Amino acid sequence: MPNSPKYDKILNALQELLASKDMKTISISEIAQAAGMGKGSIYYYFPSKDSILEALIERTYEKPLKTATTLADQKDISPFTRLAMIFQACRNSSSEFLKQKDSSSTGAQEQAYIHQKFLYHLIAGLKPTLSEIIRQGIAEGQIHFDYPDALAEIVLIVLTVKLDNTILPSSQEEIEGTIKGLVALLEKGTENPVGSLNFLTVF
Repeated sequence: MPNSPKYDKILNALQELLASKDMKTISISEIAQAAGMGKGSIYYYFPSKDSILEALIERTYEKPLKTATTLADQKDISPFTRLAMIFQACRNSSSEFLKQKDSSSTGAQEQAYIHQKFLYHLIAGLKPTLSEIIRQGIAEGQIHFDYPDALAEIVLIVLTVKLDNTILPSSQEEIEGTIKGLVALLEKGTENPVGSLNFLTVF
């Protein structure tokens, strides 16, 4: 169904409505009218208004996630090179979200709700890929760590919070310092030489 023209029409309709209205004031009837279809058609594709918003967020930021997943699956590339791709995907997604946020007229409460959905989507979308990269590094003897899923989640939480830069506003220098600290912890935790993963901070 995600490839259906009607599915995309519904997402487009909500996106247009969000440019001038808060999510809480938008009704399913309004979305249906903007999409040029009956209210029943909306429920054929989506069980609720929130599910439409989640699908819209997923579509808006899916490109960097797909790129990261595609590249991460190329096992002939070093796990750490692919880790750098994940870092870049987080940055691209956060930049795209902030651009969309700045151009929107939605209220602060609504932005916070959308923001929470975005962060969840980013972390949940990238965690399986990053976990698999770490597992490959462990199998190849390049990474020494017992909890690949936990490590993937920690890395993604730090990256998304710092690069997003709204939950804990920081200067560019502070953001770079946190990323360098994360990389230093990765080096120590995965038993890699000091400075060997510095390339992860250049993006």
